[in-house]
Amino acid sequence: MAFVYILKSLTDGRYYIGSTTNLDQRIEHHKNGHTPSTKRFGRISLVFSQKYEKLSDARIIEKKLKKLKRKDYIEKIIKEGFIKMKP
Repeated sequence: MAFVYILKSLTDGRYYIGSTTNLDQRIEHHKNGHTPSTKRFGRISLVFSQKYEKLSDARIIEKKLKKLKRKDYIEKIIKEGFIKMKP
């Protein structure tokens, strides 16, 4: 089991997209400042996660989302509650 997840900075509203096989542990790493890419985000909140059978599928979706670089699309995913992309 794997996940694609979206974090939101409670300081400035920026988003971070990631993937993992252990969602709880990964979120704790982010919150405790152990992840350089989100360390400067300040307080963060998990605003979305979606399950995938394989980590390789989750990584493909993560990369596709990061390439979009569109805040409006990320907000649409959060609002609708699912990612429509296929790996």
